[in-house]
Amino acid sequence: MTDEQFDDVVRKLDLEQKVRLLTGATAWRTHALTDIGLRSIVTSDGPIGVRGQGWDERSTSLTLPSPTGLAASWDEDLVERLGELLGDEARRKRVDVLLAPTINLHRSPLGGRHFECYSEDPLLTARIGVAYIRGVQSRGVAATAKHYVANDSETERLTLDARVDERTLREVYLAPFEAAVEAGVWVVMAAYNGVNGATMSENPLLAEPLKGEWGFDGLVISDWGAVRSTVASGRAAQDLAMPGPDGPWGEALVAAVRAGEVPEEAVDEKVRRLLRLASRVGALSPDDPPSGVAALSPDDPHSGLAAPSPGGAPVAEAQGGYSALGGPHPGTPTDAGSRALLRDAVVAGTVLLRNERSVLPLDPGRLTRVALIGPSAASPRVQGGGSAGVYPVSTVSPLDGVRDALAGARRC
Repeated sequence: MTDEQFDDVVRKLDLEQKVRLLTGATAWRTHALTDIGLRSIVTSDGPIGVRGQGWDERSTSLTLPSPTGLAASWDEDLVERLGELLGDEARRKRVDVLLAPTINLHRSPLGGRHFECYSEDPLLTARIGVAYIRGVQSRGVAATAKHYVANDSETERLTLDARVDERTLREVYLAPFEAAVEAGVWVVMAAYNGVNGATMSENPLLAEPLKGEWGFDGLVISDWGAVRSTVASGRAAQDLAMPGPDGPWGEALVAAVRAGEVPEEAVDEKVRRLLRLASRVGALSPDDPPSGVAALSPDDPHSGLAAPSPGGAPVAEAQGGYSALGGPHPGTPTDAGSRALLRDAVVAGTVLLRNERSVLPLDPGRLTRVALIGPSAASPRVQGGGSAGVYPVSTVSPLDGVRDALAGARRC
């Protein structure tokens, strides 16, 4: 769709309809509006897999290595292929927006979400993040560059005000996001923290350099609960407040517009960006999906266009988060190609520092006993927690892997 067509759609909507679109319908979905052929846009946490909506161990996911491990591979082609794999996973789970990659930086070893980030270096982070974005979006799924910006402290993570001078901000913290925008990322997530006095959902950095100087034409989504005001965030370049259905916008934003505290043009611009994202992921006019991506039928309960329940109340989400409106996801792929790619990623991110007396690789014919030291040999920690957590189909422990590799040796 063209900008003129988006403008035509916006003009058809009254103020209440427009504002309703700007807060989530649920924790993971946006509102649908059948009058304009708009279905719900479905989001899902990343970055090492596509969990889908909710937490349910029956909804398994292909699981990538830690993003830090991916960056340690220094392999952009590999990461792009992994992004394609995640894009396919997102489509399998009916997800439109993957909330990844995390392109904040390792500024302290005490950062509690460092396992979601790539590195301490803005250039390496930018190049690996761009490869990830290219791969995901090649499947018609939006990637999300997060958390904009300077969201790198564990202490007071939700409320910290990062005081950063212009040069440091540009050369270190903003650099990966600038690269993401240049690569054509469709979504940027505004962080919880503040920068130089203003929380990010109200921060002028959303306008400049993000949307102005860099020309970002996508959607600014909030981190979950990061929009904390009505007027200040409504006037800012923050586009979508998540999660829903409650939040500081809604009726309060309608009242602020009518009182002249927030220009209606600001609301229109937010809606226009939401529609552009919907068009890109095949959620607007579902008969015209992104190239190579099958449309969701209006009769498909996952589409967000299904009829409401009696009395007009929205259809409830399935308990456990199995899918948008109920029913299990198709099985997680276990094909040899996907598993080989994941194994290649683990190998590529593993660095052998020393190999004294060429002890590696082990020769099964010369071994009598092999010892693996520590509980993690049998029960490895394969991922971090929080928004990076998924349910793997299976895991292979170092102990199981060594036993398999040395099968046939005299004592393993």
